[in-house]
Amino acid sequence: MRKIIVGAFASLDGIMQAPGGPHEDPIGGFQYGGWAAPYFDEAMGQAVDEMFARPFDLLLGRKTYDIFAAHWPYVGADDPIGPLFDRITKYVATRNPDLKLTWQNSRTLGADVVDTLRKLKGEEGPDLLTQGSTDFLQTLFKNDLVDEMYVSFFPLVLAKGKRLFGDGARPMALKLVSSNVSGSGVTVNKYVVAGEVETGSFEFEQPTEAELERRRKLT
Repeated sequence: MRKIIVGAFASLDGIMQAPGGPHEDPIGGFQYGGWAAPYFDEAMGQAVDEMFARPFDLLLGRKTYDIFAAHWPYVGADDPIGPLFDRITKYVATRNPDLKLTWQNSRTLGADVVDTLRKLKGEEGPDLLTQGSTDFLQTLFKNDLVDEMYVSFFPLVLAKGKRLFGDGARPMALKLVSSNVSGSGVTVNKYVVAGEVETGSFEFEQPTEAELERRRKLT
């Protein structure tokens, strides 16, 4: 069985858009492209290495695929990520399943993305790791396809932009497996999906008259 693992850089308010550079994704007038770069230190490099340490294939939305295909094949052998990404399979979610993909070892997920992903998860093989792909992530969350998440929260607020948990998010509980803080203040967290959200209460067993009145005013 293969897992789907989300890899994400996010601001404290959950914005994922264009962490790598000003021209990466200026859609919607986003002005802060490249916000992650000033925080990238040795500890962040180690966190990325850990995320890429076990075998994986990439699972990408179309826009992130285009960003990666215009960058990683050209970085040269001195950067180990480029040859790694060249070698592994890239699965691409696109509304045009007949799209011709030029980056080696790339293939589309076809017309029924969710059905294809469920079949891939049932196969033997490396895990499926997302990078970026905020629009595509909403499909994964909505259809309960995510098993684990590597989320690095950067110490800034961006206010507007594409969010990690957008309109496709569904309620779910997460278990924190590990958490580290880089010298630049980024919290690097690994989570596993842990089922449904559980609730409890700090309320009095017998509510006060003031509380009952407060509740009446809510209706």
